[in-house]
Amino acid sequence: MGLVNAVETIVSNLYEEFQKSYEIKCGCQHCKEDIMALVLNRIPPKYTSSEKGQLYIKTLYLNPQLQSDVMRELMRAALVVEHNQNHVVHEGV
Repeated sequence: MGLVNAVETIVSNLYEEFQKSYEIKCGCQHCKEDIMALVLNRIPPKYTSSEKGQLYIKTLYLNPQLQSDVMRELMRAALVVEHNQNHVVHEGV
């Protein structure tokens, strides 16, 4: 399995939920990765080297407060990316 930051999976899953309730100006893969990178840089990582450890960390994130923290960071990151897109938007191509 190797070394894994289990928070990445959690942020990815919550990003999908976040997208349903927040209209992101650009939904391209680049902007998604920028948003997720900003969130992952602000949330403490939880590394594990086993599936059992990964499951334990995921149970920690069932806590509503932790989910709220991740969603708050997703909102903040989406606003940052929205106002500082790191790519050229092509309209009418």
